[in-house]
Amino acid sequence: MSTVVTPKADTPASGSRPGPASKRDLWIIFSIVPAFYAAFGAIFFLLARVMPPPRPDVTTEQKVEFFAAHTTTIQLGFGLLILIIGGAGVANGIVVYHMKRMSAGSTMAYVYMGGMAVGALPGCLLVALCFLVATFRPDRDPEVLALLYDLGCLSYVGSLGCFTAAYFGFAVAILYDRNRIFPKWLAYVTIWQIVTEIMAAPLFVSSAGPFSWNGSMSFWTGTVIFGFWLSCVIVFLKKANEEQPADETPLP
Repeated sequence: MSTVVTPKADTPASGSRPGPASKRDLWIIFSIVPAFYAAFGAIFFLLARVMPPPRPDVTTEQKVEFFAAHTTTIQLGFGLLILIIGGAGVANGIVVYHMKRMSAGSTMAYVYMGGMAVGALPGCLLVALCFLVATFRPDRDPEVLALLYDLGCLSYVGSLGCFTAAYFGFAVAILYDRNRIFPKWLAYVTIWQIVTEIMAAPLFVSSAGPFSWNGSMSFWTGTVIFGFWLSCVIVFLKKANEEQPADETPLP
């Protein structure tokens, strides 16, 4: 009489390392990043008319006229932004993922994540809410509309410290990294981002000239450098995805 012995299924040993990470999710997340920033640019440049920012040296009547002239596009643009703003979290998330792969450790990754998360409220959402509130009831007191105009623009261009902290964490992580996730020169471009944030500080007391919220120093210099920096980050995120070993274990 013979018996059939069923082989035991292989079970992972207690405390063993997880299996190889799949890169499919990385590519899904990465594909969202350029799409989000393309939509972001279209909203702020073409619809909401916040880039370049409207002039600070105008009268209350001119501020009211600005909202009246662009009511539809502001509501359409910022209404769309409210729907897709989570894309910023996706973009920051994949940067943090690759920062945690650096030899510098996770500390600076969390600095970057925290700085970007805190900065999203004054640096993006507040201007949207101010302009949406202003166009929701155009018959408000003109002084209230002027307040929303100033608050929105000052918060959008003047959210300095949050992003400075994030850029600091990103630059330090790259400089200390020995795994070459991002090139060292990108850290120096990031440091220029910090410089432009500091240069924008006078916008709170300048209603005209290069240091006003739409000035060449406070706005345009930082915008050009940010555009270059963001393009580099997207390119090197793609490269980091490609170069990540297929058998690399998932991060904790």
